[in-house]
Amino acid sequence: MSIPIEEIAKFPPPGMSTPVMFAFSPDDSLLTYLYGENQSPVRRLYALDTETGEPRIIQASVEPESQELSLEEQLLRQRQRQLGQGIVRYAWAANRDLILIPAQSGLYVKDGADSPARLVISNDEGPVQNSTLSPDGSMIAFVRDAEVYVVSMEGGAPTQITFGARGTGKTHGLAEYIAQEEMHRLMGLWWSKDSRHIAFEEADETHIPVYRIMHQGKDATGPSAQEDHGYPFAGMDNARVRLGVVPVEGGEPVWMDLGDNPDIYLARVNWLPDGSLCAQVQNREQTKLDLLRFDASTGQAKTLLTESTDIWINLNDMFRPLDDGGFIWAAERTGFNHLYLYDSEGNLLRQLTSGDWQVDSVAGVDQKSRVIYFTGSKDGPTERHLYRVSIEGGEIDRLTPEPGTHIVALDHHFGKFVDVFSDTRTPPTITLRSLDDGSTLHPIHAPDDPRVAALALSPPELVSIESRDGETLHGALYRPPAEEFGPGPYPTVIYVYGGPSAQMVNDHWSMTCSMRVQSLRSRGYLVFALDNRGSRGRGLAFEGAIRRNMGDIEVRDQVDGVRWLVAQGLADPDRVGVYGWSYGGYMTLMCLCRAPDVFKMGVAGAPVTHWDGYDTHYTERYMGTPDSNPDGYRVSSVMSHVENLRGSLLIVHGLIDENVHFRHTARLINSLIKARKPYDLHLYPDERHMPRSLEDRVYMEERISDFFERNL
Repeated sequence: MSIPIEEIAKFPPPGMSTPVMFAFSPDDSLLTYLYGENQSPVRRLYALDTETGEPRIIQASVEPESQELSLEEQLLRQRQRQLGQGIVRYAWAANRDLILIPAQSGLYVKDGADSPARLVISNDEGPVQNSTLSPDGSMIAFVRDAEVYVVSMEGGAPTQITFGARGTGKTHGLAEYIAQEEMHRLMGLWWSKDSRHIAFEEADETHIPVYRIMHQGKDATGPSAQEDHGYPFAGMDNARVRLGVVPVEGGEPVWMDLGDNPDIYLARVNWLPDGSLCAQVQNREQTKLDLLRFDASTGQAKTLLTESTDIWINLNDMFRPLDDGGFIWAAERTGFNHLYLYDSEGNLLRQLTSGDWQVDSVAGVDQKSRVIYFTGSKDGPTERHLYRVSIEGGEIDRLTPEPGTHIVALDHHFGKFVDVFSDTRTPPTITLRSLDDGSTLHPIHAPDDPRVAALALSPPELVSIESRDGETLHGALYRPPAEEFGPGPYPTVIYVYGGPSAQMVNDHWSMTCSMRVQSLRSRGYLVFALDNRGSRGRGLAFEGAIRRNMGDIEVRDQVDGVRWLVAQGLADPDRVGVYGWSYGGYMTLMCLCRAPDVFKMGVAGAPVTHWDGYDTHYTERYMGTPDSNPDGYRVSSVMSHVENLRGSLLIVHGLIDENVHFRHTARLINSLIKARKPYDLHLYPDERHMPRSLEDRVYMEERISDFFERNL
């Protein structure tokens, strides 16, 4: 049965309409989450009684769903890869029965789960950004027009507490683009534990040339039809950042001492239990990371520890301060990410986990029982489980029984946890479990999407292959129905991402509900996904194989995947195509240009084409700067290999993509024209890096499907 094009474009995909954003109330009596019933993308706020297991809707909406998001909201949702609608964010106060719901029209507060939402701050005077509750629940801090404000939870006029940024090109309280997109730090302001002070980032982009994006598809002209971005291109200037602390009553900020070199990255900020402030500061080369502790009253800094490497440092969110002044730390100093215990002066006490596997997250630290809960890949790189280990060290216990992928959220008292489980054969099943032994307390969500059965989705086979130089690579194999298309060999499509910081091949339902893959499979194509070297999840050496030379070993590994398929009698070597988006778009182009004898056609979505046109933090981590690595940039550019292109090529790009600018595709087109290489092009005037409009997505999938039919 061929899968309809409309099903490829729908959001959420089959089986993925599940509760998201789990949080426990301060007393752990309620578990809250967002959910759109009946496969709807429009989410409402639910609460589940953790004793009885009974769920109920506590907020259906706070406003009519706007058809036109503000520019600030559009960009935030792009950074979060957020396609949901309705209520998309909320937060509990740390120490009060109160919920904050940011919305298009302003900030709403619920005084308890069952109280009506009330408007505290309206957006009529300008968009509110970065809203966050004080720990005691008495105030909200937010940013409006580049400055930080606080407002009482009871409402009233907000108080501006930072000054000097508005109208200057600087911002107070906002994370700059690089921090949001590449460092995964969305916030630029942080409440102290006692709710008396706010730490905030000052970002100065006045020296960065403006990169203008025109809205060519809009009827309007003038300022409303353009966007100006301070985009830091590789090798060029970054935003200059400072870290200040200001009392909630206002006053002169105290600036923290970040060192003498202004060309650094402010990676993470945390308040400590004793009232001091910590920041993780990364050098421009991303080979060194300092953990600094500041006296918030003077700004004086002390270096608690320094990480250094010859490859690069991957940032994480696993720093956990302890009440005794010590802290939990995670680092890849052994080549794999593991946990370490330090005392208050930055002295290493012990390593807590070890082995050729990765710790992915710290789920919680029970200081009373001296137990750390974490997720990781101890049982294999394609699985994720919840584990625990004593702060004293020792054996590691696994708490999630089923093989596959487990995503968890722990309660505050370390008695219960939410387990979102899936594998390639099971859509996400969500359960409230005991943290003591992993036993089931209450079901939360069971797979109920009729599309799963109606579309006859077939899970992939997870396989391991060996590269030409002996490296084990993990892949996912999607066979077409044998009863309809025989035993093979088949026309074959390689589905690729291939870039660092991402892992495609997992024992997770998202592998099965990848609808473009399923559509191709249903029409007789063999589809194969392979995590080449450079992908995350296998340690720093595996990921670091691409250092200073992107688009080389990744292509070789993908070619080895094709050769393996041919040797199995599965792939027709004369009918092999490739497609991917973003880094996968780059990989598609590099496969076509660097292995033209293997790949006969490709679809490249929003591709990077030359790394000097991408941003600093991502690009320089892997490539250095254009000045320090000119040969690497040249060889890693698609344009250096266009002369070799022989296969059919379709390029897809959104014209207002503020992440991978359309300029990448325009520069490639110039090279294709000069080399007299034919190509097809599909543009989406109103789309960014992730197409959001259902109409655009349907049309795009029609064109991609047709291109495969005509060329493979």
